[in-house]
Amino acid sequence: MAINQDKLHEFLGKAIVDFGAVFSAALIRIGDKLGLYKALASGGPQTPAELARKTNTTERYVREWLSNQAAGGYVNYDAATGKFHMSEEQTFAMADESSPVSCRELFSAHWLRRKPRSN
Repeated sequence: MAINQDKLHEFLGKAIVDFGAVFSAALIRIGDKLGLYKALASGGPQTPAELARKTNTTERYVREWLSNQAAGGYVNYDAATGKFHMSEEQTFAMADESSPVSCRELFSAHWLRRKPRSN
């Protein structure tokens, strides 16, 4: 078997992106359920400790969640202040329930359990 290294790396890159997406989707759902997006969006730049206090959650887990979300581009991180924040666009898509482009349902598994309508 002759393996083309470039094609192999291209394929593995796609697989790794998909693998990361699986974990990010779960964390996005958790952030929505715990109100982390809404609290971050409404509270301005915050440290993990500040967001944890605001949402009555555990700082360590909030720090891990925020780091994942910043790596994925769902929130922003300011290294100079150690605070995380959301842009208006991120807020519109991730924290605003009335937004026509809300991503909340994209990461919800409940739509998979819905029964199709019979005509």
